[in-house]
Amino acid sequence: MTETPQRAQRPLRVLAAMSGGVDSAVAAARAAEAGHDVTGVHLALSANPQSFRTGARGCCTIEDSRDARRAADVIGIPFYVWDLAERFREDVVEDFIAEYEAGRTPNPCLRCNEKIKFAALLDKALALGFDAVVTGHYAQVIVREDGTRELHRASDMAKDQSYVLGVLDDRQLAHAMFPLGDTVTTKEEIRAEAEERGLAVAKKPDSHDICFIADGDTQGFLANRLGKAEGDIVDEAGAVLGTHEGAYGYTIGQRKGLRIGTPAADGKPRYVLDISPVNNTVTVGPAAALDVTGLTAIKPRWCGVAPTGPGTYTAQLRAHGDETPVTAELVEGELRVSFDEPVRGVAPGQAVVLYDGTRVVGSATIATTERATASV
Repeated sequence: MTETPQRAQRPLRVLAAMSGGVDSAVAAARAAEAGHDVTGVHLALSANPQSFRTGARGCCTIEDSRDARRAADVIGIPFYVWDLAERFREDVVEDFIAEYEAGRTPNPCLRCNEKIKFAALLDKALALGFDAVVTGHYAQVIVREDGTRELHRASDMAKDQSYVLGVLDDRQLAHAMFPLGDTVTTKEEIRAEAEERGLAVAKKPDSHDICFIADGDTQGFLANRLGKAEGDIVDEAGAVLGTHEGAYGYTIGQRKGLRIGTPAADGKPRYVLDISPVNNTVTVGPAAALDVTGLTAIKPRWCGVAPTGPGTYTAQLRAHGDETPVTAELVEGELRVSFDEPVRGVAPGQAVVLYDGTRVVGSATIATTERATASV
């Protein structure tokens, strides 16, 4: 069956989400150049925007809004700022805090795509008569001959962002455009294109880390909102090795910053194996104890029809992680995943995204893991 990129479709009335960075500016410019009727919009995601970024972090400042407006002026498209700060606080920031408080490791960028850019923003865009939302993500929406859509990895794997888009469903894919996803270009070439187009953001640094944590200090951010809660750091046998000021400050697989004075008997490093908010303990142990052979994930979302029966796929477990071969099956609404080879650094709260080649099958939130030595 013939497949074509979504960009080959008829001209559409589209809303370009412009963060103030180079990727979203070039995406908006390409959409306009392709003949689409483009309107730019910057999302105000903070009630106190000047506090949301320092240096190159984040994408939520007054400066970013101004950069987006200037880019829209150069492209020659209308531009607006939409206030989604309350929705962002509830669906992304508060969710982030609650997940850490529960001992899980969330991905706020994935949640923002699900709840803000392709839910709140898309719903408002459709209500206003727009056909689609354009973003600067590196991923591809492929339109098949029968009209169905598939989400695929970007042509350039080095910039692929399909992992954080794995939460998009059929309806959202039908109204999503990613003009950067099907071009094999380096980031420097994207910057060169922006400069050729006269976009001042051509040399603007990329945003990094979590946009609502201005200094990048996640533990400090959580401590300010959850307060210090001292507890024990224990080994697998339950022996107390040290103390912590909040279990939320640790993640599965963490090695540094454990504040354990006594070395392990074998002299080897210890890693965080488990975080228990119930008794406020952090369990540490050897690297081998991190080996995960399977997992159960909840709240699955499918980029198309839900798979039936067990199937073989590859899975990605973090935004910049490698793929690993798996067998996966939907059982009573939960996704059961078995790894061909044990993997490490898998934590409840993370997303597992399944792929069939370059096609994104779907995403689910990891609830429990099965280890080679024990279950957590």
